[in-house]
Amino acid sequence: MHTEDVLAALATGVWHWDTASGMVRVDAEAARLLGMPPEPLTLSEAAARSRFHPVDWNEINGIVTLAVSEGTLAEARLRIVDESGRVLRTVRSRSKPTANGDDYVLIGTLQEVAEPPPGTAANTPVTGDWRRSREAFLLDAGRALAEAGSTEAVMRVAASLSMPGFEPDGLAVFGITGDWLTLIGHHGQSSATAGPLAEFPMSTAVDYPAAEVARTGQAIYLPTPDSYRERYPAVWPAVEAYHRQSWAFIPLLDGGVTIGAWMAAFAYPVSFSPEERSVLTTVARMLAQALARAGVADNERELSLGLQRSMMPALGPGIPGVKVAARYVPTGGGLQVGGDWYDMIPLPGAVAGAAGKGAGRVALVIGDVQGHDVRAAGLMGQLRIALRAYASEGHPPDAVLSRASRFLYGITDANDEGDASSQRFATCLYVEVDPATGTLDIARAGHPDPTVRTADGTVLARPVDGGLPLGIEPDTDYPTSRLVLQPGETLMICTDGLIETGGHDLETGWARIHKTLEQHADDNLESLVEALVQTVHGPPERHHTGPLSDRREDDIAVLLMQRTGEPVRGGAPRRTVLTVAQAQPERVSTARRQLRELLHDWADPEQADSAVLMVSEMMTNVLVHTDGDAVLSAEVSGEPGVRRLRVEVADASDELPHKRRPGELASSGRGLMLMEGLADRWGVDPRGSGKSTWFELYEPPG
Repeated sequence: MHTEDVLAALATGVWHWDTASGMVRVDAEAARLLGMPPEPLTLSEAAARSRFHPVDWNEINGIVTLAVSEGTLAEARLRIVDESGRVLRTVRSRSKPTANGDDYVLIGTLQEVAEPPPGTAANTPVTGDWRRSREAFLLDAGRALAEAGSTEAVMRVAASLSMPGFEPDGLAVFGITGDWLTLIGHHGQSSATAGPLAEFPMSTAVDYPAAEVARTGQAIYLPTPDSYRERYPAVWPAVEAYHRQSWAFIPLLDGGVTIGAWMAAFAYPVSFSPEERSVLTTVARMLAQALARAGVADNERELSLGLQRSMMPALGPGIPGVKVAARYVPTGGGLQVGGDWYDMIPLPGAVAGAAGKGAGRVALVIGDVQGHDVRAAGLMGQLRIALRAYASEGHPPDAVLSRASRFLYGITDANDEGDASSQRFATCLYVEVDPATGTLDIARAGHPDPTVRTADGTVLARPVDGGLPLGIEPDTDYPTSRLVLQPGETLMICTDGLIETGGHDLETGWARIHKTLEQHADDNLESLVEALVQTVHGPPERHHTGPLSDRREDDIAVLLMQRTGEPVRGGAPRRTVLTVAQAQPERVSTARRQLRELLHDWADPEQADSAVLMVSEMMTNVLVHTDGDAVLSAEVSGEPGVRRLRVEVADASDELPHKRRPGELASSGRGLMLMEGLADRWGVDPRGSGKSTWFELYEPPG
């Protein structure tokens, strides 16, 4: 008897499908099952497709692809329909696909199977609740794996997967490193028993399913303990302790390359039907893609941290007379590196022509190269080295910044081949510190001004003269300003990311930082610098080494220095000094703001308003009636309740002011009248060159 006759007697049809030619050949029984005349036929793929329910047909490609990749049978349950779309019967198809390049040939059988009773769902890969549950599960799993940003997060998602109808109670993911297979993560496994299988060569003589899967790229399904023990007797004793019943080992493929293996172990028997294998293979494919993305992200983070560690200096051993703390927080995008930096540079012990400067001096530098990319980080590294070299040669602050500007202009001009639109610049603040005296010599290149917190918690912005950002012009002058830091006072220098991140401008951002500096009462600089960063970003795990938030808009660099020693007894004086040049009348408003900061806790607010009014009048008079600059110096001294404010405005004119009697509509001439009416004491003192106009206010008790 012929094979065809045997199959016909069993109501089993035979079919042959060649995807290259697009033709399907069926025997008489297969034609009958398809609702056609019972005779051998050759059909086009479209004609054959019209006989299957469209939902079922859409599953065939996935089932065949899975069978080709695993070298197994393609098995599916399909509904046959007539020309009107009415379901005639349900058949089970079994076929063996053979790959032929991008095409394949299938030879298989069709056999009618009983349909489910009315009102029940057929748990097949293409119909019923199982299919809907599977689709929902795969959507949820794909979404969760797509959102996992690190290998650790991917492993957490993999451990939480709850598959429809069959749920593994043990998972393990292995990655390939060279010729070794390494356990990346596991769930439901004991670390003690996983130890022997945590890392081993892929060519090991003691074979293990994960190693074979990684070598061959073919999945291995072990539905029973006997099948595991017979096929892999050497590792069975380590596996037997878990008392599991079925195992699936599936290759992790990314871009056609095997990058590892995934094990799913079950506490109950699983037959690994085609639909179950399809789900496992799909999850493995998503898991592989998620691990590949996470590996890239992990490498980027490691590269970022490496760049940060190499570019950000260690602050080194303690310097007698001062304490220093700093932070660098990169932006959240890309490689998370940028152009912000800080540095502390030991300076030569003595500089020719700089009398009074001795050993122990250091330079504090903070800067920001334009951009938040790798090129900005590279330019930052070069500029930082150049600044160190110029400072180590013993140049004063203005000369260091002038040379650095020329250096940056030269390297960006050469790299950009004359394209001025892509030329980079950098802002910078350079502070030369003499710890013994607290003297700060400051040069500024387009950077935010420094800030000082006094020993009693008063926070004062310290505007200093400055020049253009580095790299804009090859020859630029940078004037030097001098401040004196008293014992117990803290200097803060930062990049604009600390001030403006979070939708703030300079004014509102400064108010936010000002409040943090005031409220942080202790002298622990490490906790203060962390509080400043948290003011902007909130309290993540560790800003300078931990996971970085994508909401960060700009890099942040901040450096604090506190002069040690006991503050002046009886209340340390608060001082501020500011020069307003003829070409800078807008700095009169800065003078008013500084005076208000100086008087932030003055007992009588009306006195504080009067002081601000008199300062504004005095400085405006200098700018209007003389040809020189106005130099403001203000000092608050004494204990609260009995303090004294003394304000002086000096200029280079020898002409003394005189009291006038302005008419009712006059717009000037009331300066001395205001001082006479508002100040407790006032006067004008001639000097060797110019004069000083001053007033004093005494704080009322309580």
